[in-house]
Amino acid sequence: MTVHRDIAWAKLNLTLEVLGRRADGFHELRSLVAFAGLGDTVELTPQQGLDLQIEGPFAAALGADNLIIDAAKAAKAKEPHLTLGQFRLVKTLPVAAGLGGGSADAAAALRLIARANPGELSNEIAAQLAPQLGSDVAVCLDSAPALMTGRGEVVTPLRGFPACGVLLANPGVKLATKDVYGALNAAPIDSAPPMPEIPNLAGDFEKLIDFARTRANDLEPVAVARAPEIQAVLATLNKLEGAQLVRLSGSGPTCFAVFATPQKAHAAAASLAQQEPDWWIASGSLGDPDPGKPR
Repeated sequence: MTVHRDIAWAKLNLTLEVLGRRADGFHELRSLVAFAGLGDTVELTPQQGLDLQIEGPFAAALGADNLIIDAAKAAKAKEPHLTLGQFRLVKTLPVAAGLGGGSADAAAALRLIARANPGELSNEIAAQLAPQLGSDVAVCLDSAPALMTGRGEVVTPLRGFPACGVLLANPGVKLATKDVYGALNAAPIDSAPPMPEIPNLAGDFEKLIDFARTRANDLEPVAVARAPEIQAVLATLNKLEGAQLVRLSGSGPTCFAVFATPQKAHAAAASLAQQEPDWWIASGSLGDPDPGKPR
């Protein structure tokens, strides 16, 4: 029996500028996104029907609704001849954590369905389905460094993202994305701004840090107000030796610190885990977690 397997890579918003609230209720965004070298595992055993088994350390935190099932149903509605089957999700990323976990799971499901049905679910169709499932699903489809604009569905690949490391820390609280955006009270925006210039980082770590430092995560103050524990996490990460950029990811509450190398990130994570045993802490590479995959 063939079992197809994929990783739903953790998404990090290195910057997240909220430009305004659109007439359709969504927010106009501009965000530099990269992916950490860790994530949930998603498997698909092709067979008749559709089912989902969930396990892993954060399985109990998931509700009955799941974007994997939504993705499969959307694909089947678009291409009725597709074979679906039994999905298995090993949930190792915290839930409602600002890491795009649900969106990454949905994107992995679409990739697996395409793999299980060679030539039957094109990249173009998957890209059409992605924004219907959630604003972050589009960037998670390719899981590579990009500039996200629009409400998140416009994805422009980023050139020359440097190899580096990242540490993630979550204090164990949940923040629903819709609640954070709802508390933002962003000013209305009448039309989409012009497309910004796409930076070419040329593989230069300092260029990445300089670019990110001059831009913010506009959701950070709102998230801190709703979950004050975040401020303590940010303060602690800022004290880590070698941390070059410390910020909240997405709507939080996961915070991250960027390091020049994965080795420095791993060393900092080991030290932090002893200091804060009740936090969820992970480390890995940052950028494109699978640079060898076909584009």
